[in-house]
Amino acid sequence: MPPASLRALLARSIDYAGMFPPCSLGLETALRNQAEYVRSPDAWMLGALVLSTEQFDETKQLLSQFDTHHPLRVAALGPKNASADAFLEALDDAEAAISSLSRHNVDLVSISHLEMFLPHDVEIAPLKEARSILGDLPVFWEASPDRAEQTIALLAEFNSDADLATFGYKLRTGGVTADAFPTSMQIAKALVTPATHQLPIKFTAGLHHPLRQYREEVQTKMHGFLNVLGAAVLAAEHRWDTNQTAMMLEDENVDSFSFADDFFAWREWRIDTKRLQYRRRFVVSFGSCSFDEPRDDLRALKLL
Repeated sequence: MPPASLRALLARSIDYAGMFPPCSLGLETALRNQAEYVRSPDAWMLGALVLSTEQFDETKQLLSQFDTHHPLRVAALGPKNASADAFLEALDDAEAAISSLSRHNVDLVSISHLEMFLPHDVEIAPLKEARSILGDLPVFWEASPDRAEQTIALLAEFNSDADLATFGYKLRTGGVTADAFPTSMQIAKALVTPATHQLPIKFTAGLHHPLRQYREEVQTKMHGFLNVLGAAVLAAEHRWDTNQTAMMLEDENVDSFSFADDFFAWREWRIDTKRLQYRRRFVVSFGSCSFDEPRDDLRALKLL
């Protein structure tokens, strides 16, 4: 059994995105994998299946591998649009697809949240329209890392006036080429923006491995999910600045990370497991095209 702090840090942390690069699997294969994963001993780490709303109709015909004890949880991925007007039209279509899939079989499938790109010209008024369209469904709005602080401030302002604060920020942490990876400082700025500590944040792409490391396939250093998730909770708990946060993001030494039942620590900085569980309410998950690779690496590090 892994230490309680590791379970707290990684509980439902991996949203399986097998249909996206570099894996780029077909829908049937990804669904078959998800059905296997929800029945595995490591299912406690598994979040939702990242699924484009355009694939919802086809998915309805492929649910036989799931049952009431092992349902399909979906992270709905909406289309990307460049302007506020097109964004709201696309949002209407996404909501219709979500409602249709949700009603199709309430025992076998549920929508955990929506993920969608936020055009640069969207401000408070379109966000209010978006909320009226989507109701209480949690949403993670993606913006480029260089717009992270601006976008987080906008979402926090909106949430402050909302009855239910369900808008969060989605940060892209990598891709299939070196230029897709933000710098450690860009990630750090997103994590230490004051609003982030009470604003849900999730990550996508590039976090296949527990620790930061150079990878030949992308010709650069990939960020580690233990670095990113750990830095997110510790930065919030201890009010770190960007330099301290970036230092943890760039640490490649597994011995810097300590997991016990009652605490998690990076070097001399620690957080109690109960406080870690609280901080994880705002540090939600990361998308990965592989559920196997993160687990294999954790086992190689003797953390699982």
